Amino acid sequence: MLSVLFDFSGTLFRIESTESWLRAVLDESGIALPEPELAQAAKALEVAGALPGGAFPAQLPQHLAEVWKIRDESAELHRAAYTGLSRQVPLPDPRLHDALYDRHRTPAAWAPYPDAEEVLHALCERGIGIGVVSNIGWDLRPIFREHGLDRYVDAYVLSYEHGVQKPDPRLFATACEALEVEPGEVLMVGDDARADGGAAALGCRVHLVEHLPVAERPDGLRAVLDLLG
Repeated sequence: MLSVLFDFSGTLFRIESTESWLRAVLDESGIALPEPELAQAAKALEVAGALPGGAFPAQLPQHLAEVWKIRDESAELHRAAYTGLSRQVPLPDPRLHDALYDRHRTPAAWAPYPDAEEVLHALCERGIGIGVVSNIGWDLRPIFREHGLDRYVDAYVLSYEHGVQKPDPRLFATACEALEVEPGEVLMVGDDARADGGAAALGCRVHLVEHLPVAERPDGLRAVLDLLG
């Protein structure tokens, strides 16, 4: 096993809570909401699935159904899908919906899992190639740089840059090519059995971790080191 591919959201990093997300944008916009109203709006945004990397929509609006299916194939589709979900929730200023989308793309909105650096460092020490394969609509490289993890990553393969999203094997094939390895020499680590499990069709091994808040998953990635022997 010469290389490991990692998913981004829910695997190496986790997005902030919906309440933290909304609070940060309100504070930046100079808008004050009473705590009960803020909590209510945050809950409504969570149910709507408006926070990328957060909960999936409890009920997908019909007019967003088609764009939702292919949301990770371009930056425009990704923004349209998530701001569309956000707009299902009334907020004090309509401009907040775009501000919320912009907030989730910032390093401050993300935290690495506690063992992420330890595991990435150990893989590098062993000379194992590391790639990040993500269904996403924006450039996540600044997140890795800001949190000090970029130095461990040899290749980033992001769906919106290729117009293809997981579980399409072509995205994993692109990652294997970037790392100059055969699929049989690769372990794909992710939190989504359907999306990340698509690597198995190419011949990669797949290992799944639980998509939990950072505080609730202190060592979920360490099993990767054991799997590599």
